[in-house]
Order: sequence, then C-alpha cells, then structure tokens
Amino acid sequence: MAKKSVVTEAQEIQLAIELIQLGARLQLLESETTLSRERLLKLYKELKGVSPPKGMLPFSTDWFITWQPNIHSSLFINIHKYLVEHAQISGIEAIMKAYKLYLEQVEPDASGEPVLSLTRAWTLVRFFESKMLETACCSKCGGDFVVHRLDLNNHYTCGLCHMPSRAGKTKKLKEEAAGAAAAGGPAAVQA
Repeated sequence: MAKKSVVTEAQEIQLAIELIQLGARLQLLESETTLSRERLLKLYKELKGVSPPKGMLPFSTDWFITWQPNIHSSLFINIHKYLVEHAQISGIEAIMKAYKLYLEQVEPDASGEPVLSLTRAWTLVRFFESKMLETACCSKCGGDFVVHRLDLNNHYTCGLCHMPSRAGKTKKLKEEAAGAAAAGGPAAVQA
C-alpha cells in the first residue's frame, strides 16, 4: 500500500480510465485506485455513457472450474504467472497486461464479450493469492489448468483432453437451427 502514496492523481485517473476501458466494475476500481466513489462514477459515465452495473462481484471459485470458463481462466492465469515471474511486474499492472494478452488470443462469445471479463480475471488472481485455487498439470497434454486447491488432483485430466459430453453443443445447435431457418425450415436439416 505504500506504493499508492507516491502515485499522482493524474496517474490514478489514467489507471481508472484504462480499467474502465477493459471492462472493470466499480468495486474493482474502488479497490485498485484511491479515487473517490463519486469521481469513479463520473468517470465511468463519461467513458461508457451509462452508469456502472450494480450488484455483487463474483465470489465463488466454482465458475472458474466449469468447462469453458476453466479453459479461459487457465489461459489467463498462465499468462499472468509468466508476467509476474519474468517481466518483474505485479499487482494491477500484471493483471491488466495479462488480460490484454488474453484478449489477443481469444474470440468473443456470441454476445461479443470475452468469456473471462476483467473483473473475473481480477477475482481469479485474488483466489490464487488466497490459496483457494491453484493450477494442476494435465496428465495427458501437460498444460496447467485452474483447479480447487483442496481437490485431489493426482492424474488430473483437463477439459480439453476429456471434454464433457455437452461441451460446445449448445452453440452448434443454435447455428444449425439458424441455418435451417434461413434455408427454409426443418426439411433443409434432414437433407
């Protein structure tokens, strides 16, 4: 926290702007900057044109363990770990840089949003720091994936090597239905 005292208000504002542009929620902004809530609200409205979303931040580790979020979370946390170990950066700077690199590697979902939001990425790092989550090496591909720390992870197999039976089918079914509707109804699917 001593580092915060040498940061100027202009630097705090610039940090808040970058975080807002990356999709940060108000609680994240309040935690990572020393700017007042009122100032952050005004800045958010200025940049986004709307008030920040209300509600609680994600607080369960379970979301990070489910199939698709686990793949995205694992990609992000491995980038973050690498930056912390090799680029001599930490804190919110490491989270922001890792998140930008993560965004360069993934396609947005059907809504145009990445699977892992900045706020979830920030929460993920906090779960790692509090030792609620860790990574385990997949026994088949050798990749490191996010797991609950207290689970038994000997011979762990990741969601890519052992996909759940429903993985990816929802999107595929929606695309097939849209294609069938555009081609003239259910008869087009049977042909």
